[in-house]
Amino acid sequence: MKKASYLLLFSVFTLIFSVDVIGQTPQRPNVILIITDDQGYGDFGFTGNPHVNTPNIDRLAAESVRFNQFYVSPVCAPTRSSLMTGRYSLRTGIRDTYNGGAIMATEEVTIAEMLKAEGYQTGIFGKWHLGDNYPSRPMDQGFDESIIHLSGGMGQVGDFTTYFRGDSSYFDPILWHNGEQEAYQGYCSDVFAGEAIDFIEKNADKPFFCYLSFNAPHTPLQVPNEYYNKYKDIDPSVGFDESVKPYTAMTQKDKGDARKVYAMVSNIDDNVGKLLQKLMELELAENTILVFMTDNGPQQMRYLAGMRGKKGEVYRGGVRVPLLVKYPAKFLGDVDINITAVHMDVMPTLAEMCQANLPKGRQIDGKSLVPLMQGREVDWSNRPLFFYWTRKYPELYQNMALQEGNYRLVAHAAYDAPLKEFELFDQQQDPFERIDLSEEYPEQVRSMKVKLDQMYQDLVHSVNIMNQPLIEIGNEKEPITFLNRNDAGGARGIWNQEEIFGKWAVKVNPGNYRVKFKFMKPVPAGGKLVLELGPHVFQKHIGEEKDILVMEKVPLDAIEADLIPFYSINGKNLMPFWVEIERMAY
Repeated sequence: MKKASYLLLFSVFTLIFSVDVIGQTPQRPNVILIITDDQGYGDFGFTGNPHVNTPNIDRLAAESVRFNQFYVSPVCAPTRSSLMTGRYSLRTGIRDTYNGGAIMATEEVTIAEMLKAEGYQTGIFGKWHLGDNYPSRPMDQGFDESIIHLSGGMGQVGDFTTYFRGDSSYFDPILWHNGEQEAYQGYCSDVFAGEAIDFIEKNADKPFFCYLSFNAPHTPLQVPNEYYNKYKDIDPSVGFDESVKPYTAMTQKDKGDARKVYAMVSNIDDNVGKLLQKLMELELAENTILVFMTDNGPQQMRYLAGMRGKKGEVYRGGVRVPLLVKYPAKFLGDVDINITAVHMDVMPTLAEMCQANLPKGRQIDGKSLVPLMQGREVDWSNRPLFFYWTRKYPELYQNMALQEGNYRLVAHAAYDAPLKEFELFDQQQDPFERIDLSEEYPEQVRSMKVKLDQMYQDLVHSVNIMNQPLIEIGNEKEPITFLNRNDAGGARGIWNQEEIFGKWAVKVNPGNYRVKFKFMKPVPAGGKLVLELGPHVFQKHIGEEKDILVMEKVPLDAIEADLIPFYSINGKNLMPFWVEIERMAY
């Protein structure tokens, strides 16, 4: 680690001499934020993995400030909402990755909105996962340029333009460019990186914020053969020191998945290399803040530097990821910082670096990391951090954790569980969370449980949890609304089932509408198509077998209610795969 005094001296020096001779402040720094999907802490060469080849990201790590105790949420949408807003995800309305819980309230202020107010051009390329309809899309939340897939992942039910592509959903995808469907050629990670580089080139003469949000290496594990062939013969379960081998033995499926993941990671690394090269060519590298991170632990079991847990779990393996920050104009690289930081810290950090104003009238849970990067002494030892993950809504003491100082309190217990059912770990002495200290330190458990209870109660009573963010129908900013299954509430775990209850929480503008219902497969003739919206019920007899059914001239009032569509036949109610709603001219 570089000595803090050198870091501070360098920071002061560059601050003084970054102002030109007539005393004017130079152009604000560009910002590139790169995040990958389900790439765990161990999926890099620089974190000790002997199998995966990541030379470009490894070089970036060597040139960056490395936050070695950086934490995120156990799953993707909560991480992304906290990253974008500097707030706990539950404050933003994000409570799940689907089940209607991955829609962020439009009142939230994102990094893009914050920087756009300071004159930045803003673009997102890849995964958003914070709402697919107005008013929660990227283009509604501060992004000038938006090229994304829908929902939590390509090939998933919510991303209905790629879902039916099956094993080729990552290739030649139909994406959403500023709200419109558009066909692209190539492998998805190449497409997203290429579009991000084009955005950077077009905006090289003005400050820009580029959010490159890879959907890889998330499932489905699809990758070009040229990358897979590099890994097809490796055994990803061997070659580790005993202390850092996978916490649970890898199955044959785990090994096969790891080969594909490492191939996808190598492709990402090549694209990061292309982006870094473009910054050099455009002479932008010096005055560009480059942030690299991942969104949670790995979905499958593989090398994780010995940590316990994976995606979806609150053990460290599920929530600890790398954070790299490179800003040559202000900070030395090749520096390690071991003070705990979290995803919510990124927004206030960028605000300070870019001289932007943090959003007012709301609680910002994150802290600026600039003092740490300047080598200043800070005491964050008593900073409590809350983690959770359960489907649909938080369930008290189910997969919850509180981290404070060296201690982590982990709960996998019933709502009325006694203290003895909680786990306590000392992260410094036991980074792999293998020694439960709860019986030895009951007062520490009791104290931390009180704070866990307080934070849980605070967050579950957030206004955006108590009042579900709504999808607005009939707004001129989204003439045609597609309601997908990722955003459907109702039964838990809605995916591609036919006979299941689903609904969407909506706000409707008055008018006559054409409503199109797409089913997984053609529904039998002789049934009844039903659309419920609050007190209004519309029915239509269907006389032929079809997979797309249409209701014309449906009169809807201004209303906020649950929209419930189904096809009723032979005692069964079938849920549409998606619903398309368009307000018609009078």
